[in-house]
Amino acid sequence: MSFILFMIVGAAAGFLATRLMHIDASVPATIAIGMGGALIGGVVILFLLNIAGWIAGFAGAVGGALTLLWVWKTFIAGR
Repeated sequence: MSFILFMIVGAAAGFLATRLMHIDASVPATIAIGMGGALIGGVVILFLLNIAGWIAGFAGAVGGALTLLWVWKTFIAGR
């Protein structure tokens, strides 16, 4: 994301956050709040997505192993 776009998104996020929290802040403070919030939120979301990706991979591996065991038990071991 370019720096200008980051500032625009940060300003919009800061404006929305200050209005939702009923805080009267200056324009530079609003932009700083928005950019800081975007940084913190981005790190948290990235961390959660990495954890969710690991858990999804593990669940997929267990599901694949269970399917393979079912196929082996049903079609191969039964002979």
